Amino acid sequence: MLDVHRLRMLVEFSRRGTLSAVAEALSYSKASVSQQLAALERDVGVPLLRRVGRGVQLTPQGNVLVAEAIGILDQLEHARVAVAESLAEVTGTVRIAVFQTAAHALLPPALLALQAQHPSLRVDVTECDPETGLVGVAGRDFDLMLAEQYPGRTRPIVAELDRVVLAHDTIALAGSAGDATATSPPSGTDAAASLWAMRSEPWVLEPAGTASRAWAEQLCRTAGFEPDVHFEVADLTTHIRLIRAGLAVGLLPELVWAGDAPTVRLSALPGSPRREIFSSARRVSADAPSITAVRRALADAASVILPG
Repeated sequence: MLDVHRLRMLVEFSRRGTLSAVAEALSYSKASVSQQLAALERDVGVPLLRRVGRGVQLTPQGNVLVAEAIGILDQLEHARVAVAESLAEVTGTVRIAVFQTAAHALLPPALLALQAQHPSLRVDVTECDPETGLVGVAGRDFDLMLAEQYPGRTRPIVAELDRVVLAHDTIALAGSAGDATATSPPSGTDAAASLWAMRSEPWVLEPAGTASRAWAEQLCRTAGFEPDVHFEVADLTTHIRLIRAGLAVGLLPELVWAGDAPTVRLSALPGSPRREIFSSARRVSADAPSITAVRRALADAASVILPG
């Protein structure tokens, strides 16, 4: 009989492409992953991997087994969901991957509500970028991902994951309270002028390669300038402190304030861009009572913080 853990390793290899990436994702050594996949080959009786250059790739038979293994893993998960649906109480563990501002703003009220409504439900939270988290949900490292999507930039669609929009938040130009150019403009023309006025200022943006950084750079280029990035920081709390001190200007999403009053001066951006916040779960487990309860609590929290 084929070992389920070995089948999962093979599926993870098909997603991640290297034995090292599988080992990191599943918390094994690379040697252990290699040994387990070799054992799976012996169980099946045919080669599943072949060496190509300095790496390895799936054989045609490996690809066939991956497709079957995904179905097996889905069926096992479906069985767990069916058992959970038969219970009167919401129980179990939901593993959530979440990006920073959602963790800061949405999780505390949602977790408090879940604690009161479903005391037998455990929620484990890991902060990570959406790219990593979505792969992790597909690979069963997480059960649910809270992700963000910037205007005009669609994240890759993963067939086995659903996508439920939670809320939208406005992104604004942020400057220090003493910055005379950072006023709230009444029109789109003035919004463009306010952005242009910041062309020579030092900027704080998220690291290169992130969706927010790519979007911010494109926004500035559309306005006719390249932002002079002095500070490349992932933590938006640091962005706020640098902006408030008058050391930089930046772009801040509404959710970062978690419903509190902003502590920097905000200006509208051209087109009043809004970021989409959504959750993704595996389709096979999306109707599990535990995931449904978590999504409901997050939606309730978002409706209070972002009522629009």
